Amino acid sequence: MSASSVALPGDPPGGRRATWIWGIGVAVYFVAVIFRTSLGVAGLDAAERFDVNASALSTFSILQLLVYAGMQIPVGLLVDRFGTKKVLTFGVVLFTAGQLGFAFSPSYGTALASRALLGCGDAMTFISVLRLGTRWFPARRGPMIAQIAALFGMAGNLVSTIFISRTLHGLGWTTTFAGSAMAGVLVLVLMLLFLKDHPEGHEPPPAEHAGAAYVRKQIAESWREPGTRLGLWVHFTTQFPAMFFLLLWGLPYLVEAQGLSRATAGELLTLVVLSNMAIGLVYGQVIARHHAARAPLALGTVGATALVWAATLACPGDRAPMWLLITLCAVLGACGPASMIGFDFARPANPPERQGTASGIVNMGGFVASMTTLLAVGVLLDATGDSYRIAFSSLFVLQTLGVAQILRLRARTARRERERLVASRVEAVHVPA
Repeated sequence: MSASSVALPGDPPGGRRATWIWGIGVAVYFVAVIFRTSLGVAGLDAAERFDVNASALSTFSILQLLVYAGMQIPVGLLVDRFGTKKVLTFGVVLFTAGQLGFAFSPSYGTALASRALLGCGDAMTFISVLRLGTRWFPARRGPMIAQIAALFGMAGNLVSTIFISRTLHGLGWTTTFAGSAMAGVLVLVLMLLFLKDHPEGHEPPPAEHAGAAYVRKQIAESWREPGTRLGLWVHFTTQFPAMFFLLLWGLPYLVEAQGLSRATAGELLTLVVLSNMAIGLVYGQVIARHHAARAPLALGTVGATALVWAATLACPGDRAPMWLLITLCAVLGACGPASMIGFDFARPANPPERQGTASGIVNMGGFVASMTTLLAVGVLLDATGDSYRIAFSSLFVLQTLGVAQILRLRARTARRERERLVASRVEAVHVPA
């Protein structure tokens, strides 16, 4: 029997109420992703509005990722210390204020500050939603609820692609961004009225919070677990190939290097999102039923991504055939679901009171890799006279590093999980009289 299918002592019951409560948290994450990705469809408008060049425009995305990645461990600690509701509330206030500030920003500097504020609030959402799921659902449901949460995040990306872009050109900059900010107000009201950190009878044990000593202990104990480190490297290796493509370099590559129209390039980027949503459901079901499939799925996704990128970049001639570009975008859709597997390694490795901290460490991985790739591709494009083949080959360096770390930690993590499974069975059988 796999670790994921065992009913652990003290597991929350799940049920309709759990789904409703968790759904409110997912709605917050959905809105956060809409705000996060809204700049992706407004890049040309932003360049014109603030009178900036491409390098200054790319700073919006890089700053947002920098803030997001830098906030992951602090947010994890905050969630473990104060609970989901308080952290999510603060996050909603921040990202709604950031979206409103972006709507009314009169200059590039204030717009940059608004995106940083938005990134700070956004950073508080996903880890909080993951912890909310562990508090309301049995452990065996963890892989599936994580994939569903990520699926709703990608749905937020679709909203930006389809609706924000249309309202932007129909209603204008200020009306579009200020109007979308009202979605943040709506989820804030729902959260304040209905969200609860945990079901009755499943309160977390009291923890000693001794300032800096507590913070160091939480981080050290989370990092000491091989499952946490393996989760970070899985997230690092799997997420960034799609992230850097969707956030910044996909559209320029498809238009400038492949000679596609903006409309066709946009359709291919949408294919990445749709593929992500479909594959996420499959991965969640497979892992929930077969816990041993986690590492093979992650490594298989990395291998498939590397193979299709190598085929695309090595294709003779200046342009790859359309069927290969379609295959590339479909395979890139698996990167997001594969990155969720990282949390499935960290979750059983840490007790409930460390789930936020461990998730924060894992979540840093992909965003650090994405930020590194965004910068590396930009530098290499400038250095090679816009050679996308050379610039995009930098992906293979990070993939090689990540795979080496995954293989190094895989056996150690499996051994620790077996030890914990035996301990949980003993705890469930030997109940004091």
